Amino acid sequence: VSLGRLPPLRERLAGCEAALLRGLLPDLEGLDDLAADLERAIEEEPPATIKEGGMFRRGWDAALDELVAISTSGKEYLARLEARERERTGIASLKVRFNKVFGYYIEVTRANLHLVPADYTRKQTTANAERFVTEDLKKYEEKVLTAEDERVARELELFEALRERVLASAGAIKRAAAAVATLDALLSFARVAAEWGYVRPEMDESGVIEIVEGRHPVVERSLAGEAFVPNDVRLDRERRQVLVITGPNMAGKSTVLRQTALIALLAQAGSFVPAAKARIGLVDRIFCRVGASDNLA
Repeated sequence: VSLGRLPPLRERLAGCEAALLRGLLPDLEGLDDLAADLERAIEEEPPATIKEGGMFRRGWDAALDELVAISTSGKEYLARLEARERERTGIASLKVRFNKVFGYYIEVTRANLHLVPADYTRKQTTANAERFVTEDLKKYEEKVLTAEDERVARELELFEALRERVLASAGAIKRAAAAVATLDALLSFARVAAEWGYVRPEMDESGVIEIVEGRHPVVERSLAGEAFVPNDVRLDRERRQVLVITGPNMAGKSTVLRQTALIALLAQAGSFVPAAKARIGLVDRIFCRVGASDNLA
């Protein structure tokens, strides 16, 4: 189960020096016992619904194991009964069978009807044979059907108990999920930074946006081997509040606008950015045009 992956995560984080990573450790604790029990209780591929049965592993509950053994041991019982009845009656072709419509029965061909014992009760007539039942077979059928009903009821009972236990740990599970989500996002930031040469931006409250050799993080990956031509951008609140970017259609004007917006967004989300150097002041909103023929990335 997913909870079983928390201990290895804790081991890896324990060796980290970053306060943010080490701060996630407490949220990944306290669920080991629940994880172990879920692993021990639930089948690796459980059925779609609880009413189908077969959700719990053998060994989790002794009462359930006994009911499962009764309700699934039909083949062995029928084989033993068939061998016994063949020997008792002298009918070598005698068969003991089951179907969902008529239940359990003993089938005897017409040629051997004179050998049928008195304790056989006729159940059904077919074209080439007669089907019978005995008191033993009736009792076994009742036992199997009862066991199946009890098995479903017991599984439901066990499932509800396990569900209540999971609900009791809901707070810890949510905290663990949030910690794992944070790790996932940080891992994504780290991986893309390492693979695509991102740099750590300088963050301040200056209101300055200064980007050296900035790149669009999506467009550069869709160029199929071509080099992305980087762009420099400098803006501030005093002397350089506006840039006028000109050029023919499809020259990349919108790409420059959006890469600037994305670099600011990535920086404030905690990611490194696709540039040689970047200084990003606080940004509280982003507006960006869409060109008539843009292939938005």
